[in-house]
Amino acid sequence: MSVYVDVSPDLLHWAVDRAGWDEETTRKRAPRFWDWAAGDRRPTLKQLEKFAHDTHAPFGLLFLEEPPAEEIPIPDMRTLGNHPVRRPSADLLDSIYLCQSRQEWFRDFAVAHGLPEPAFIGSATTATSPAVAAREITELLDFDLSARSAFAGWQGALRALIDRIESIGVLVMVNGIVGSNTHRKLDPREFRGFALVDPVAPLIFVNGADTKAAQIFTVIHELAHLWLGGSALSAASMLVQSGADEELWCNRVAAEVLVPRAQISVDFGGQLSEAELKRLAARYKVRTLVVLKRIYDAGFLSWDEFQEQYVAERNRVMSILAEERGASDGGNYYYTQPLRLSRQFTQAVISSTYEGTTTFRDAYQLLGTKKHSTFEGLAAEVGVS
Repeated sequence: MSVYVDVSPDLLHWAVDRAGWDEETTRKRAPRFWDWAAGDRRPTLKQLEKFAHDTHAPFGLLFLEEPPAEEIPIPDMRTLGNHPVRRPSADLLDSIYLCQSRQEWFRDFAVAHGLPEPAFIGSATTATSPAVAAREITELLDFDLSARSAFAGWQGALRALIDRIESIGVLVMVNGIVGSNTHRKLDPREFRGFALVDPVAPLIFVNGADTKAAQIFTVIHELAHLWLGGSALSAASMLVQSGADEELWCNRVAAEVLVPRAQISVDFGGQLSEAELKRLAARYKVRTLVVLKRIYDAGFLSWDEFQEQYVAERNRVMSILAEERGASDGGNYYYTQPLRLSRQFTQAVISSTYEGTTTFRDAYQLLGTKKHSTFEGLAAEVGVS
């Protein structure tokens, strides 16, 4: 016998909005939704469980009298000027919660194994010159222009940058989906990354659905937030002149690390064109939008000229990104999964499991896998035996 339940229409709409479903998606995924919302029919318990699963809504919350006010658990730096950010998606919230859970596990691991605390956490304030902070970061990572010249493109530069950031004690996770769920793709228009500060286990998350060149800027931007000693959710947008001081400061630091103002003043050929932007982007291993912003910073463009050029270049880049998404085949799992999880985190979980400190069941959950063969494959990929 079916059990029917009462659910507030506001809760049903909240779940759909939270999942980012439009009317067409709602009709396909929950064909009875409109009858439920209108009060013409009630869902069965099993139907509501499936609805909660499909919308990624906590099942118990659907029985509240009114929608909960879900707040982002870290400072949101994306609200700039008079342009508010929409309600956080379930994908964004779940990504933060998942990273917090993994960070908590790694913190215990780091303390138990006596891993050193990164000395740079909270070493700067927004009063610190961005050029000074940029120089400290560049020297610590050994990632100046000459070092980057060894890499053929953005992909190689990004992997090297991530490895160097992890070598100074920061977990770096780059993922374009929620956990290992390929059906839950992250939207770079909602956020580009976030930083979770911790004295022992600082963590950076980069939205892997963004272009590789954009990810390079984001990872440095989030590292700058760790330099300030604060957690933050970021848009890493350069088309702003006002907003949160921390976000603007981190933008300036990231731009100076990747494209030093003194150097771009020399390298820029003087004539702005798509070819020139691509040439400089290839030289600095950044996205063309960063190059364009630094050309403006160096005084070669007015603010109005920069805004016009930025919008045109952003549209071109977003078109390329859409093509990249369509052509992607997912890549090699054993190559990409340690990048999604953080190579350092993956090594720690596998080592702890082989030592007997962490159970295999817990390890599978932390690594997002269900098979022992996959666990062994990841162990081989990160060099743990």
